[in-house]
Amino acid sequence: MTIPIPEKEYMEIVERALAEDIGKGDVTTSALGFGDLSAEARIRAKEDGIICGMAVAEAVFKKLDPEAIFEGFVYDGARVRAGDMLAKVAGKATALLSGERTALNFIQQLSGVSTLTFRFVRAVQGTKTVIKDTRKTSPGMRILEKYAVRCGGGANHRTGLFDGVMLKDNHIDFAGGIAEAVKRVRNSGVNMPVVVEVRNMNEVKDAIEAGAETIMLDNMSLKDIEEASREINGRAEVEVSGNVNLLNVTMIAEIGVDVISVGALTHSPDALDISMEIILPAIQNKMNI
Repeated sequence: MTIPIPEKEYMEIVERALAEDIGKGDVTTSALGFGDLSAEARIRAKEDGIICGMAVAEAVFKKLDPEAIFEGFVYDGARVRAGDMLAKVAGKATALLSGERTALNFIQQLSGVSTLTFRFVRAVQGTKTVIKDTRKTSPGMRILEKYAVRCGGGANHRTGLFDGVMLKDNHIDFAGGIAEAVKRVRNSGVNMPVVVEVRNMNEVKDAIEAGAETIMLDNMSLKDIEEASREINGRAEVEVSGNVNLLNVTMIAEIGVDVISVGALTHSPDALDISMEIILPAIQNKMNI
């Protein structure tokens, strides 16, 4: 089970999402005049996948109704099947109706990330390769999407520009080459491992000579990845990035690379199909539930 994110770290995201959707008020729900009427909501998966975002969804409803009761039946990182009940929520009907879309948006998006990550992790099972994410996250959602990657069995790359050194092509070109770029980082006093992005074999050799801790092979063919891995030969961690998909990730991993970073985990997942049914007491009595 993945260690959950403390609520204080994502409440601002929840509050912004609610403010964006509800704004000055939910005019449709208000017009119906439910007042303090209580209701129950049932959240179900409509397709197979890896669930993520349960606590975030709970926070949505409790922000609108502090007395709401959220009963989760699965945990983040759990594998579910279509039709599985994920949670029940009991509280004010107005809170459930107003919070429905925001809560589902969080669960669907984050579960989509977890599910896609799980597929990549499963594809490299049996190799030493670790699947990692990138900084290609939805603006304002990074902490949650990187958590979703962990729920899917993947690992996180650097969180942002503040906690890791990565010399990309523009840095290298601006500095005048890999050797000079690495030298400047070392001389700056920054005490972090250096990742160098390389585009060809000449740059691979330059990165090795410069003493990079990780050499990232960017958009290379399988043949070039094999050649570069032989050249590096354990002198640095080998990472592959760019043009990686579920059709070729197994072949790349079988070469023996250490890390494959996949931007698609967070920038291109399909949202997991999840529904929520709200039942009002009057309907419950009619249905004898």
